[in-house]
Amino acid sequence: MTTPQISIRNLCVDYITADGDVRAVNDVSFDIGKGEVFGLAGESGCGKSTIAFALMRLHKPPAFISAGEVYFADENGKMNDIMQLSDGEMTVFRWSQMSMVFQSAMNALNPVIPIVDQFTDVIMRHTDKNKYEAVKRAEQLLQIVDIHPNRLSDYPHQFSGGMRQRLVIAIALALNPKLIIMDEPTTALDVVVQREILQKIYALKEEFGFSILFITHDLSLMVEFSDRIGIMYSGQLIEVASAQDILKNPYHPYTHGLGSSFPSLTGPKAALIGIPGNPLNLLDIPTGCRFQARCPRVEEVCRTTANPLRQIEANHMSNCHLAVAGEAIKFVELETA
Repeated sequence: MTTPQISIRNLCVDYITADGDVRAVNDVSFDIGKGEVFGLAGESGCGKSTIAFALMRLHKPPAFISAGEVYFADENGKMNDIMQLSDGEMTVFRWSQMSMVFQSAMNALNPVIPIVDQFTDVIMRHTDKNKYEAVKRAEQLLQIVDIHPNRLSDYPHQFSGGMRQRLVIAIALALNPKLIIMDEPTTALDVVVQREILQKIYALKEEFGFSILFITHDLSLMVEFSDRIGIMYSGQLIEVASAQDILKNPYHPYTHGLGSSFPSLTGPKAALIGIPGNPLNLLDIPTGCRFQARCPRVEEVCRTTANPLRQIEANHMSNCHLAVAGEAIKFVELETA
């Protein structure tokens, strides 16, 4: 990994509910290098978007960040904890240093305001540009994402789903941030448009040099786009490795289950095998491994002892008790275990 652009350390996010506090993100730590695409995958409810909102400090009650540090590299390479910034300082930090592409472009864009006003609001709020300069910058941003500037006066409903997604990406690029969080940026788009959007994102990353936190439940899509991938389960980070190692040499049964849940485009036909059971109830956390009730390899140590994320081999980490370097989990073992 290159020099870190952001370092997340022991991040915890809780929700206050009538039944008690729920820890939706539990002691999560990872780095994203400068210019790196780091993927965060896992089933719905595992804590991916909660981490994204925590990094931007967008949570509102009943959610709150209960612990952790988030260090972000400034222009001189100094790492500063953005959790210690005041609300005013965080307002300046957002979009100028770290921006976000939200899950649904139609929800992120105001349907009753023309696109030009949505661009200029962001630009004028965070810079000293006047309205004329902000409009010129908006025209440049549209051209960057291959939309003609004469569409600036249009409303969101006048654009296709793929174009709306590119508009949101353009707004995220408005102030040249060093890190862009992309939360399910291709949700509800067909596979052809998905590929076009991802190719455009990657080309922009190469041109401008920003880092990306790419969040999705689609592991096949993530493997193609990311440099490294972290796998989330029940609020915990359970495996981190290069994209190819996550797919071909997983060291956690859950990771292998995710990888075996989508068909291969090449090779012999094989039956798809789902992960048994249901996601963990965060109000009823078991002792030991959180995946134990759904794991066909479970042993007594898994039921009694929690295991932290540990290095299995160079650049590959897992929290599975049974993970051994050079012995990636194969699905046939899961079926016969």
